[in-house]
This record gives sequence, structure tokens and C-alpha cells, in this order.
Amino acid sequence: MLPDLTRWRLILRLALPIMAGMLSQSLMNLVDAALVGRLGETELAAAGIGGYAMFMVTACLFGLSSGVQAQVARRHGERHQTPVASAAADLGVELRHDPRGEPLAAGLTLAVMIGLPLMVLCLWQAGPIMAWLNDDPRVTSMAVDYFRWRLIALLPVAMIFCYRGYWNGIQQTGLYLRIMLVMHLVNLLASIGLIFGYWGLPAMGVSGAGLGSSLSLFAGVAIWAWLSHTPGHRGPRHRPCHSPWRLGGSTMATTLKLATPHSFQQLWFAAGYAVLFWILGQVDTASVAVGHVLVNLSLLLILPGVGLGMAAMSLVGEALGRESPERAHRWGWEVVHMAWLLLAALSLPMALMPEAVLGLFLHDPELIALGVDPLRLTALMIVLDAAALVFTQALLGAGANRTVMQLTLTGQWLVFLPLAWWFGVHEGFGLAGIWWCQLGYRALNSLCFAVIWQRRRWQSLKV
Repeated sequence: MLPDLTRWRLILRLALPIMAGMLSQSLMNLVDAALVGRLGETELAAAGIGGYAMFMVTACLFGLSSGVQAQVARRHGERHQTPVASAAADLGVELRHDPRGEPLAAGLTLAVMIGLPLMVLCLWQAGPIMAWLNDDPRVTSMAVDYFRWRLIALLPVAMIFCYRGYWNGIQQTGLYLRIMLVMHLVNLLASIGLIFGYWGLPAMGVSGAGLGSSLSLFAGVAIWAWLSHTPGHRGPRHRPCHSPWRLGGSTMATTLKLATPHSFQQLWFAAGYAVLFWILGQVDTASVAVGHVLVNLSLLLILPGVGLGMAAMSLVGEALGRESPERAHRWGWEVVHMAWLLLAALSLPMALMPEAVLGLFLHDPELIALGVDPLRLTALMIVLDAAALVFTQALLGAGANRTVMQLTLTGQWLVFLPLAWWFGVHEGFGLAGIWWCQLGYRALNSLCFAVIWQRRRWQSLKV
């Protein structure tokens, strides 16, 4: 049976802007690294360490996005179940009160309540944090300055998560890409000027890269706020958060309940990669070098799967809001089928031409030879991971955040990392053994998420 092309077009309409925005962020990170790399390896190391620390801090707030999006998508579906709201939506009339704005208000409030104290704490403890990550005094000193300049934009980051969740929840994902492109332009120009002292700006070196990134985030949150709260920009049909907010304790509690497990999951998932590189370091330096390339390639290529998953989050939430659990279940599998095809196509070069792909990043023939088989495993791993990538986001859209956290962290910390150390280090199988363990873990992870999706207990969750 051929897939319903109408459904596939809708999935792509929602997912493509998210995918493009994520890929543009990865490319911008490479541009930032190239700019800082011109200053020297010490500066590049400092930016890398400071950036990793910032990623860990940001992970504490990441759940705000899914917490807002899940609720907004559910309210977006529910409004079609209410005759008055449905008629108003058809006519493009703005209701006096639209419940879709409540989760955004709750998210922004939590962003301030959590983001500001976290920013102050990290500014205060920046020195000890950097010293814990690196023991070179010169690198640490530069990393502290870079980290602090990035930290001043922690609140805008948290607020952007909320705005992105809101607009994705009402299925207006194109806004995310357009704002990301503006932010990248600001980041590029500000970083060039502040790193090297062009256009009359001070030459701040690696600190200028941190400040440039922060300025782009301030610009981004200003655009998000203006588009979300200024009446009459695109008409009430697409601007429901203009209506008065009624922020109640129940919405705040629900947002916090949804956001906390996801943030905790992201924080420890990121920490798991630090442990993975420690395990690789116990093998040898060559494994660390090749492992960095393999991990970065896999993280880049799974972004389309994550983008499709975020589209599934909105579609599943809306279907549940319409009281159509069967439709929600079908959306999950529709998106998985698309993710399988897309990720398989993207993985083909790694499977068929591993030496050529590795040659783009590695120049030592011995390192390339070491990475050939693990890269082929990575290609298969990415395809197997499709179901987990999509169902993770789809379950977040259904409100099953705690289930996602438990399954993800259990698989990573109690299955993969112990087995990776045992086979890679203790048994001496090295990089190849670690990657075989990771392949098995990814396959098991996807199978578990598929089973949970098929059991359908998530259909009864209230958001």
C-alpha cells in the first residue's frame, strides 16, 4: 500500500524547516571553530571546553521546549473539538482567551525563575568548572572568559526554547528557520568583528567569539518576542498568543513536570559522551581521534531524524487533543517510515565509501584504516536509530517524558557504557568493540521505544 502523500507532505512541511535550522546551527559551529582556530590551538581548545560546559548548562533548560510544545500541540488539537473555538478558527477570529498561550506564559516564567539563578551560579563558579574540565592553566583562563561571555545569554536561550516550542506546537515551524538564519548572520558579523577587532570593535580574541554568540541570542529572543506578542503582524489566525494569558498554577506545574525529566535526560545524555571519550582514552590516543570524527558525523546525520521527531511531537499532540488516539498512533509510524528512508540515504556514502569520508577529516592512513569498520557500523547504527529518534519526540508530545528519560538513561548508563568499557578496554577489542556495543545498544533502544509505542499506554496521558 502506497503511503498517503498528503500526510507525507504535511510531515515534510513541519520537519524541513526544523531540519534546516539544526543543520545550519551545526555549520555555524564549524564556522566559529574555523574563526577561533586562526588564533591558535590554545584558543581553539578554550572555546571547545567552554562550549561543552555551556552545552551542559543549557541542557538543564532544554526540557522547557518540549514541555511547552507538548501542551500547545494538545491545546491546538482541542480547539477543533470545541464548536465555538473551531468556528472562530475557521473565520480567522481571535478568541478573547486562547489556552494555547498559557503553556508559553508558564515556560517563560520558569525560564526566568530557573535561568537567572543558574546563570549567576555558573558565573560565580566558572573558574572551578573550567579547572575540572581542563588542567592547562592557559587554556583554563581563556575558557573561563569565553564561558562567562556565553553565560550572559543563558536567559535568552531558555526563552528561545519556549518560543520555539510554542510555534512548533501550532505547526508554524518555518519561523524557526528564518529566525535562525538572522541569528547566524548576527553571530558571524559580531564574532568576526570582536575576535579580530574589525570595524572599530575591540579585538577580544576567543572572548569575542563568546560575546558574538551571546549577541546573536539576544537578537534572536528579541525577534521571537516581537513576532509572538505584537498584535496585527500576521493576523490573529496565526497569532493566538496575543490573547490575554491566564497563567494558573496547574499550567506551571504541568510545564515543570514535563520539562524536568527531559532536561535531566539531556544533561546526563551529554555527560554520557564525556564518559565515552574517557573510555576511548583508556584504549589509545588514536581511538580518541577517530572516535571524535565518528561521533561528530553521527550527531550531524541524526539531525534530520530529530527534526522529523519534532514534527511527530506536534502531530501526535494535536491528534490526542482532537481525541483521535488511532490517528496519533499512525502519525508515529508514518514519521518513522520517512526517517528510515531519509537516514538510509544519508548513510549510504559512509557505508559504501568509508575511506573517502574519513579522508575529509583524517590524513593519517593508519587512522583512516582504524575507522573504516566503525564508520560502516555508524552508518547502520544511524538507520537503526530512526525509530528511537522519532518515538522519543512523539512520546514527549504525548506527555510520556518520564518514560523517555528512564528508558534513554537506563540504556546509555546501565547497558552501553559498561559494555563499552568491558569489551573495549577490559577485553581489549578497542574502538571496534566499543562501536559494536553501541550498534547493539542503538538497536535495542529502538526496539524498546517501538514496543512502548505499540503498547499505547501513552494515549491515556493527560497534558
